[in-house]
Amino acid sequence: MPVTTVLITGASGEIGHGLIEKLAAQSDVRIVALDLHAMDEAIAAKCYRVVVGDILDTALIESLSAAHDFDVIHHLAALLSTKSERQPTLAHKVNVEGTMNLLELAIGQSRLQGRDITFLYPSSIAVYGMPDLQAKAQAGKVKETEWLTPHTMYGTNKLYCELLGVYYSEHYRQLDAEVPKGHVDFRGIRFPGLVSAVTVPTGGTSDYGPEILHMAAQGKPYACFVREDARIPFMAMPDGVDALLALAAAPRASLKRRVYNIGAFAPSAGEILEITRRSFPKADVTFTPDVKRQGIIDTWPADVDDRAARTDWGWKPAFGMERAFSEYLIPAITRRYRK
Repeated sequence: MPVTTVLITGASGEIGHGLIEKLAAQSDVRIVALDLHAMDEAIAAKCYRVVVGDILDTALIESLSAAHDFDVIHHLAALLSTKSERQPTLAHKVNVEGTMNLLELAIGQSRLQGRDITFLYPSSIAVYGMPDLQAKAQAGKVKETEWLTPHTMYGTNKLYCELLGVYYSEHYRQLDAEVPKGHVDFRGIRFPGLVSAVTVPTGGTSDYGPEILHMAAQGKPYACFVREDARIPFMAMPDGVDALLALAAAPRASLKRRVYNIGAFAPSAGEILEITRRSFPKADVTFTPDVKRQGIIDTWPADVDDRAARTDWGWKPAFGMERAFSEYLIPAITRRYRK
């Protein structure tokens, strides 16, 4: 049986943990994990090779390309939204230049081997930009082609990298005399806020959702940085991981887009607290909006239209809001903090 070699950048992050767990269960998959920091030993043990390094290190990327013939690349490494806003120059380097390095790796391997390399890219609802709350309310579920006017460096980076992915897949060096046999098969997902029971949130503007739950489980007070009525879409981490794997496995012919919305549930911050208090009735949460961070949340859609993903590659979340909390988040987070 042929072995599929998968490169995962940002492998120590929330999505990376879940991907490695799922892929490692498949006997015909070999995982090469790359992260800026050393990985947890239990996760590292599931990988064929673990590399500690920077996606901006072109010599490192070239050495990986020389050592492995990759079939699939999951490019997860990124500087998240809050940090990107505070360090926009660094954000551009990591989020854009780093992505170009990985796209160059993919296009180089595809042309050398004469076959397509599948490139999975986690984008974000940060690519959207609503001008005001009235427009947000009227927009309803936003389609992939609407409101692409991001207000943040992170969203700008993500939208540009989506376009880079389309370019590398469909127009790369289009003036060349000969048409190459291999291409980059770029596939992107615009993720909503992801909620994990396994890892603690760090650096995301949507992290108020998981922070409410994690702080309640620890019995610690939490000052939520958005209004009680703030609303954006969220998703349980296992669904996010499964979505990447499902899109990676979908036949190219069935995909009518390069980038897809996916959704699951879209609660207000107050509704997140309400369902949290069913299990942690003493949760000490106050709403003390940070004007600037709240302003960013207000530019993101209240929900997304994911009909294209459902039609083209069978996307369907396993976890609605009730099940996400009762069967995944509450039990796992409770165990985590009882240790």
